[in-house]
Amino acid sequence: MTTPTTFWRLAGVSYVQYVSKASSTVRAALKEPAKSKALTQEAFAYNRAQWTTGVQGEKTLVDALKSVGK
Repeated sequence: MTTPTTFWRLAGVSYVQYVSKASSTVRAALKEPAKSKALTQEAFAYNRAQWTTGVQGEKTLVDALKSVGK
C-alpha cells in the first residue's frame, strides 16, 4: 500500500504556497465591493527566529511568500 500524497505536494509546492495561490485566485474572482475588501486582507508579515540549543537567534521579518521557509 502506498502512502497518500496531497496534490499540492505532487505539484511541487508547499502548503503555504498552495494556500496563497488558491486565495489569490478566489480574490481575483470576486466582484466589487467584496474584491476591494479581500485585497486589503492579502498582506501579511511576521517575525521568524532560529532556535539553537535553547537560545533564540536573531529575528527576521517575513513579509513576502517567496521568503517563507528560508
